[in-house]
Amino acid sequence: MKIAVAYESGDVFQHFGHTEQFKIYTVEDGKVTSTEIIDSNGSGHGALATLLSEAAIDVLICGGIGGGAQAALAEEGIELCAGASGNTDEAINAYLRGELVNTGANCDHHGEGHNCGEHGADGCHGGCHAEASAKGKNIGKKVRTHYRGTFHDGTQFDSSYDRGEPLEFICGAGMMIPGYDMAVADMEVGETRQVHLTPSEAYGEADPQAVFTIGLSQLPGAEELPVGAQVYLQGMNGQPIPVKVVAKDENTITFDANHEMAGKELNFTIELVEVLD
Repeated sequence: MKIAVAYESGDVFQHFGHTEQFKIYTVEDGKVTSTEIIDSNGSGHGALATLLSEAAIDVLICGGIGGGAQAALAEEGIELCAGASGNTDEAINAYLRGELVNTGANCDHHGEGHNCGEHGADGCHGGCHAEASAKGKNIGKKVRTHYRGTFHDGTQFDSSYDRGEPLEFICGAGMMIPGYDMAVADMEVGETRQVHLTPSEAYGEADPQAVFTIGLSQLPGAEELPVGAQVYLQGMNGQPIPVKVVAKDENTITFDANHEMAGKELNFTIELVEVLD
């Protein structure tokens, strides 16, 4: 069995369509027997799916991924486990223990690959929003943008410039957080715009009810989880819910199902590179 993980500097890369490297794990009898890192030889999900198929990959583990990429992988017969984050070796071990669950076209960073409903209810790791209500000439068109995202103190949390590849999405289709869609909706090709997004325009406010405590005895294996670990729990309908361990004592463990960007105001520099159709 061969498992590929979208890879960047030791961690699971969050934008499958822009993945430049994969770490390949060969697994026998449930244990990793060898690893190697390969470079991608094409851009876009179709070329990457073909590359993985030619490498005889059985399973792909990645962060954010859209519906088109999922379809391309399915055509190649490659099993998908999306929504992973953190160290790739830890992700592989979690997968082999049965603790890593596919979240589908999950949301990560600022909403790429969005396909989810109520926040914290369907395994969405990123901001969960309805389709943006933006109006403008670019709505419904496939566009390519460069962006740089920062917090108020100037700290950068994400940048397509650093990856050297613009972000491609359909404007107004709900693939992005609302404020990003609204900014791009009426931009001109070549224009660069600075936008400030409130929580309601980004990942929403943090929900206190999404922080919950349960007894360690109710969750086998929870005693091994350290504070800060990101794991998946199973919801009432069997859906995977990504949560973070925020506290733990001898008898209980506390999880937070809020997105890490919830409640935060964000700044974006957005450059409209191209309108494809």
